Amino acid sequence: MAAKDELGRRGEDTAAEYLERQHGMVVLSRNWRCKDGELDIVAVDRQQRLVFCEVKTRSGLRFGEPAESVTPRKIRRIRALARAFMAAHHVTWVEVRFDVVAVLMPPGRPATLTHYPAAF
Repeated sequence: MAAKDELGRRGEDTAAEYLERQHGMVVLSRNWRCKDGELDIVAVDRQQRLVFCEVKTRSGLRFGEPAESVTPRKIRRIRALARAFMAAHHVTWVEVRFDVVAVLMPPGRPATLTHYPAAF
C-alpha cells in the first residue's frame, strides 16, 4: 500500500473510532463507493441523523490544515454522493448532517484530530 493511502486509512480508522467513542455514533459504512466517487464514513448520531463525514488526513501542515482541502467543489461532490447513498439504500426521509474530521499525523508524534460537525 502506498504511504499516502496508508496515512489516509489510518486517519479514517482514527476518525471512525473517535466518532463512535466520543460521540456515540454508529458507523454504517466506510469507504462506500459508487460510480461517481466515495464517501469516507456514513454514520448515525444519537439524534438519529444520518451523518456523512469527510475525513482529511495529513502528516504535516506544509500544504495547510487538512480541513482546508474541503473545497466548494468537494462539498458539491459529497452532497451528490450522499444523495446516491440514500437512493441506493432506499432512504427517503431522514435528517442529514455533513461533518469534516481533520486528522494530523506527524511522523513520530501523536495524532491530533479536529471535528467539524455540520461543517457544510
